[in-house]
Amino acid sequence: MSTQPPPLAGLRVIEFAGLAPGPFCGKLLTDYGASVLRIDRHDGPQTPTPDLLASSKRSLTLNVKSPAGNQLLRKLLLTADVLIDPFRPQTLERLQLGPETLCRANPRLIYTRLTGFRRDGKYAAMAGHDINYLAVSGVLSLLGAAGAPPSPPANILGDFAGGGAMAFMGVLLALVSRGVSGRGQVVEANMVDGSAYLTMFPRFLVKTPTWNRGRGENLLDGGAPFYRCYRCADGGYMAVGALEERFYQVFVKGLFGGEAESLPNRGNRRNWEALRTLFEKRFAERSRAEWERVFDGTDACVTPVLSHGELEQSGFEQRPAVTLMGSEAFKEREGEEWSGRALSPGEGGKEALEEWWGLKEGIEWTVGEEGFENLEKKVESKL
Repeated sequence: MSTQPPPLAGLRVIEFAGLAPGPFCGKLLTDYGASVLRIDRHDGPQTPTPDLLASSKRSLTLNVKSPAGNQLLRKLLLTADVLIDPFRPQTLERLQLGPETLCRANPRLIYTRLTGFRRDGKYAAMAGHDINYLAVSGVLSLLGAAGAPPSPPANILGDFAGGGAMAFMGVLLALVSRGVSGRGQVVEANMVDGSAYLTMFPRFLVKTPTWNRGRGENLLDGGAPFYRCYRCADGGYMAVGALEERFYQVFVKGLFGGEAESLPNRGNRRNWEALRTLFEKRFAERSRAEWERVFDGTDACVTPVLSHGELEQSGFEQRPAVTLMGSEAFKEREGEEWSGRALSPGEGGKEALEEWWGLKEGIEWTVGEEGFENLEKKVESKL
């Protein structure tokens, strides 16, 4: 089957440097063909930054607080398609780089604003992290073991799923709209609303038997003995998801053989604690590898809990989030699928300026307080 170019090929994205959600949105765009130019501080270290989501991106160091740097960025944005703003509300507005200014100059621009808290309400101006956004969205109250404090799932749910991935979806929707109207728009995403949206299912079920108990006591949050993880003799874990009766029967038969028929009835919640104790004791009798040999290839819904280190060692192939059978997506270069790629400030910026705006050699590429005159004139002549 012949493939088409990546679906976002030719899309020009300017991403202000940040960590986690903004860079993840930019990486998703690059994975499907967009060209991303990251704007880094002009006065920071010129060593690779902590952002490891920089595969295929390039960087331009720029002092956007200086009149010359600010004016240059505005000119570059005249022909950009997407801007990713990861800052707190009003940060770019104070630099005269807000959406009202930039979208008036470039009506096709998709101005993507990504914040932690909502842009309104009492938390809007506060600093925060993933755990705080999950906390005020109602999501964190669902996570963790019964009788223990809520437990955040690293920064996966807020920063990446509720933040960066939702912002990426907003960019795609705005691109679809622009294809009809010819105009860009402001995309507003925040990790509170994004995370809350992802957990609508338990929110809808809170008044039903599926999710009407406390944290860690429900069907899908570790409360059910047939939907949780168990420790094996060697310290490894097996994940059990035997929800449906037909899968449950395969599970208990694999675990206990003929003794499965004498187990307490799982349909009675009062038996759940006894079943959990029996399952824990049985799994602890064998290593994870032994249990894998029992359950692999069956419909018991039982699988090993694998670490990233194990997957890397086994040669597991990391693939794009979505495979498009008719067009290409970016594939990580060998080694980067496990370590990511760091980008030094200014790395690749010259090439990006040459490709996007036709700027040639002889220009000061690291743009600070001075040295803009030639660059300004060259940009002006190309726009």
